[in-house]
Amino acid sequence: MEPRRNKPRPDLGYDVGIMKLHFWIALTALACVGAASASDCEGVAGKVASASTKITLAQVVAAGTFAPPSGPKSPAFQAAPEFCRVQGVLMPSADSHIEFEVWLPVSGWNGKYLGVGNGGFAGSIEYGALAAAVANGYVASSTDTGHKAGGTDGAWGLGHFEKVVDYGYRAIHETAEKSKAIVAAYYGGAPQKSYFSSCSNGGRQALIEAQKFPADYDGIIAGAPANNFTRVGTGFVSNAQALDGAGYIPAAKMKAIEAAALTSCDATDGVKDGVIDNPTKCHFDPAVLLCKGEANDSCLTEPQVAALKKIYAGPKNAKGESLYPGFQPGGETGFGGWGAWITGFSPGKSVELAFANGYFADMLFQDAAWDYRKMNFDHDVKLSDDKMGPILNGTNADLKAFKARGGKLLLYHGWSDAALPPTNTIHYYESVIAKMGKKQTEQFVELFMVPGMQHCGGGPGPNEFGAMSPASADADHSMVKAMEQWVEKGTAPTKIIATKYKADGNPGSGVARTRPLCPYPTEAKYSGSGSTDDAANFSCAVK
Repeated sequence: MEPRRNKPRPDLGYDVGIMKLHFWIALTALACVGAASASDCEGVAGKVASASTKITLAQVVAAGTFAPPSGPKSPAFQAAPEFCRVQGVLMPSADSHIEFEVWLPVSGWNGKYLGVGNGGFAGSIEYGALAAAVANGYVASSTDTGHKAGGTDGAWGLGHFEKVVDYGYRAIHETAEKSKAIVAAYYGGAPQKSYFSSCSNGGRQALIEAQKFPADYDGIIAGAPANNFTRVGTGFVSNAQALDGAGYIPAAKMKAIEAAALTSCDATDGVKDGVIDNPTKCHFDPAVLLCKGEANDSCLTEPQVAALKKIYAGPKNAKGESLYPGFQPGGETGFGGWGAWITGFSPGKSVELAFANGYFADMLFQDAAWDYRKMNFDHDVKLSDDKMGPILNGTNADLKAFKARGGKLLLYHGWSDAALPPTNTIHYYESVIAKMGKKQTEQFVELFMVPGMQHCGGGPGPNEFGAMSPASADADHSMVKAMEQWVEKGTAPTKIIATKYKADGNPGSGVARTRPLCPYPTEAKYSGSGSTDDAANFSCAVK
């Protein structure tokens, strides 16, 4: 055996010097990420273009000078800093033409990427959301999902199956992947964290991202998700049929319906404040509104009572089995109430029916002459689910892959939503628990139900809580910031303070009320003393 030799003592001074050198190299590299120039912006095209990706514009936009292609120049654009604007077209299929934009701050990038979703049938770039994001230091992207049209127009789907696929899931995923490539090409480094936040159809996009493409985002916020898309359309047709003919309920009667619901249920949550905190605990019978004499705006005829009961109950098949949840009492009036969405301001003119025609006529049946009155709730619903569910639905409860890579998901839905039934989101949350277990689910998913909020905002309850825009509010008042804190620091939100301004959407009008939003199934419980308009006098508890 060779004699043992003492090993030379390492030169600690040399090692420390090397460590310091590596440290400063790392710091210098980090400082360079986020610092870019006009030439860097123009050079993006050559770095990311391919046979399926065409960059049509890459140029720096001076601070406060952006003007959208149509519409007024809002304060959001005036507040935008200098940014690199990249426009492109994605062509994953022969019939695809997905336009997208990525906005990248020239300086002050916070290292984060924010994906922006679309409402309705999409059809346009969300410029306001892009401006709000870059103003707060984020890189952001938006897509038209492969077509140009109004939000309720589905005619682009006639004869274009691949465009329906693009709208269903492909465009939002392709945009995320190419946007990250553009970030790397421009700054010389990938985003440190990636987030997605949107509502309605954007909430559906959010859940599809978590289910189908778990590597795209670290944190996802899904508001009022239309994730069970084929059944959303089923519910819309059911409501339209209930309101057809003598069952039609004019918008002028919404005030009487809401008042009766509040009389029956407002105080059940312990606070009489014009908001039903949890309408599933409300046992409101529309029959109390039955006209005793001549019909007027303060009562309902028998066919109208029957129609209202059907809307609250939701669509059923021939066996009487529930196909999709109905709507909840409370919040029937107002800008985002039933008048626009469900009943329409004249017979057959509701937003719901416009969406139903766009889906069933233009996408599923490929028949512009399709008549909603003839829909079969057995055969047609099954056909819809089988043919279009894999493309449009985001109902998969298996989120193991998303959880495994550290993903976090926040869900929210307004209890007074007149566009998408709020209990559908509860059903999805409960399906994840059933699939993955309560303990596992609570580690990465939370649901916040919002009393008195209508579709993605508005309504009689506190409805401002930073869910859509990365504003400067703290994690107690901003869902976006709460999500970032959960992803980046491991601290899950235990409540989020929602604000009701005296004039919706206008902080300058003054605060009317604040109230905590609580992780489901807990609810805001009044302490019994102090103002019921102050969130400090409420705690989250199971009621």
